[in-house]
Amino acid sequence: MSPDRQDDERIRMTQNSTVPSTLTLRDGVSIPVLGFGTYELEGIDAYNATLWALEARYRHIDSAACTPRFRLAIKRSLDECGLDYIDLYLIHGPHGGPKKRLECYKACLDAKNEGKCRSVGVSNFGVRHIEELIDAGADIPSVNQIDLHPFMTRNALVDFCKSHGIALEAWGPLVRGYRFDHPAIVKLSEKYKRSAAQVLLRYSVQKGYITLPKSASKDRIVNNSLIFDFELAEDDIQLLDGLDEHLVTDWDPSECP
Repeated sequence: MSPDRQDDERIRMTQNSTVPSTLTLRDGVSIPVLGFGTYELEGIDAYNATLWALEARYRHIDSAACTPRFRLAIKRSLDECGLDYIDLYLIHGPHGGPKKRLECYKACLDAKNEGKCRSVGVSNFGVRHIEELIDAGADIPSVNQIDLHPFMTRNALVDFCKSHGIALEAWGPLVRGYRFDHPAIVKLSEKYKRSAAQVLLRYSVQKGYITLPKSASKDRIVNNSLIFDFELAEDDIQLLDGLDEHLVTDWDPSECP
């Protein structure tokens, strides 16, 4: 299939899907439910992978910076990207204690008020961390980006976020490939004639999560986007929900002080 025909087919699939291609955050900003993660990609690999993702019609690119001061980090991000604003800015983790978390979060809210970002959220925050922000009178985060997949369902945290209108963003929906050969994943892959990755990604978007697969392979980047032309049956969603083993695929600071 030619690239143009493949793009047309992908658009048609998205339009026919029971899962909308975008989600409206609590602040009214619209965000694509399928994004592209760039964690651990650097240099030419990051450049090529991001270019391939854009060619495959991804319109949500997730990146990270290690600048410790948030006002400086936001300015640096804007300068390096040549942008007037960032769509969504997240605090990467809850480290630093209650006072530092609140200071960082308020700096992000100030940047939003100044028009430097449209939405503000958090990443890897547990229930207690978010409650601290709410109790301090700060605006409720629009997003909480966490390690979230069938083998780490985080039911209590998910329920809390949903009850407060906080969108959930899954940064490890593919479980780093650790469970591609799990019997349940293999079974569903055969049933739907899809790759293990596509089954896991479809599960994530059907659960209502903003989903961020990552790959440095052009073929996998394209294939990961082709998840809008099939639907997992409800009993299969329940099967995947039952696989939770609290599998941490990278780090889990959600319980830090």
